[in-house]
Amino acid sequence: MFPTVAVLAALAASLVFGIASVADQRSTHRVVRRKVLSPRIFLDLARQPLWLASIGGTLGAFALQVVALRFGPLALVEPILVCGLIFAVLISAYLRRRFDGPLLAGVVASAAGIAGFLVFAHPSSGASSVGFHVVLPLAAGLAVGVAGCLLLARRNEDIRPIAVALACGISYGVGAFLVKLVVSAAAGGLAAVLTDWPIYALAIVGPLGFLLNENAFQQGTLIAPVMAVITATDPLISIGLAYVWLNERTTSTAPGITGEVVSLAIMVAGIIVIAHRAPQLTRQDRSLEPVPSLVTAQGPGARSASARSAPQR
Repeated sequence: MFPTVAVLAALAASLVFGIASVADQRSTHRVVRRKVLSPRIFLDLARQPLWLASIGGTLGAFALQVVALRFGPLALVEPILVCGLIFAVLISAYLRRRFDGPLLAGVVASAAGIAGFLVFAHPSSGASSVGFHVVLPLAAGLAVGVAGCLLLARRNEDIRPIAVALACGISYGVGAFLVKLVVSAAAGGLAAVLTDWPIYALAIVGPLGFLLNENAFQQGTLIAPVMAVITATDPLISIGLAYVWLNERTTSTAPGITGEVVSLAIMVAGIIVIAHRAPQLTRQDRSLEPVPSLVTAQGPGARSASARSAPQR
């Protein structure tokens, strides 16, 4: 009975999260495009009812995830939640009236790969807290990873959405690691949480990841590349950090290690297909956009105000 409830709740959470992600991504294209890391995007989005609905959906999906984890183990629930990626891409493709075979195949491969990795890895329990000495290497690694991704995004327009999504996934992975530490500290009461460092680090990393998430959605025309990279990077980073500092170990059996390697290979192959295919579809979409007239009431060469302010689809 309990595993059935966990599976149904996890599938419902995936569906709601997929719907919320599509609403979130579409909202970012209804506002002025901002520079990456500009918090002004939140002020723009706050005036979008669709974005507010997406936030409500995300909270609902999180509540369903909590229910699923209440009745089922992490190793069962987390791989199912990866289905949110597939739901989001299918919904987005339906709304765009365009189903692209290679892109959808890449999405399914990346989702199956990360789900398979979580199933085979099955990390064991480790320590529940770490000392303050972790702060400097953790902050340095986060800064280097995010800065490197943003630099790559600045230099290459074609892979900009994927690079920003990778930065978001890194931030989300660090955030998940910090959440685990905060939840463990909560067992000692509110005083234990407020006197330990993870809650304050999370107050910085959490908003950073959310800001990068909105920027990644706004930079990309398609939702598939962004969600695939974030969905894959988040658990891998958090599992890696737990392995290094919490002594959580993945399976050490030969079949388990083989399954992990094969799953990661499938995931990487799926992301490569998405990364290769998405820019082609984006350029096709742009080629279908009407070219604004260069002749207006103000004379030749003047672009109309409506063409300048028209939001990206």
